[in-house]
Amino acid sequence: MKQIPMIEKYMTPMPHTVGPGISLKTAIQMMRDHHIRHLPVLNAGKLIGVITDRDIKLASAFQVNEDVLVDDVMTPEPYSTAPQTPIDQVVFEMAEHKYGCAVIQQENGKVVGIFTANDGLRVLGEILHTRYKAAQH
Repeated sequence: MKQIPMIEKYMTPMPHTVGPGISLKTAIQMMRDHHIRHLPVLNAGKLIGVITDRDIKLASAFQVNEDVLVDDVMTPEPYSTAPQTPIDQVVFEMAEHKYGCAVIQQENGKVVGIFTANDGLRVLGEILHTRYKAAQH
């Protein structure tokens, strides 16, 4: 039986990040420019939150002006895990709590990657393709 791979195999390494004092408008533009839906929020290199497209949509329901900062709308204390965590643990945790992403951190707290629900779907597709293609031959 094969060993379950670690999350580091499937995470997006070196994700784009923002600081809490960045304007929401800047964060939105950054997400558009890079075609991403999740941005870890770091303060002095420490993970303090994540801003998602869902946070932005919720904030947009109110009158958002130029003074709104990432800190005002981010989700504090996002789900994070170590690069050596087995992928099944990560996806079960994400599904159980309806997290859109997992921020991957080393023991020292450095953010080294991000794993999103879309990444999970890609992994599922690869597994199904490999398993059922092999079974057809």
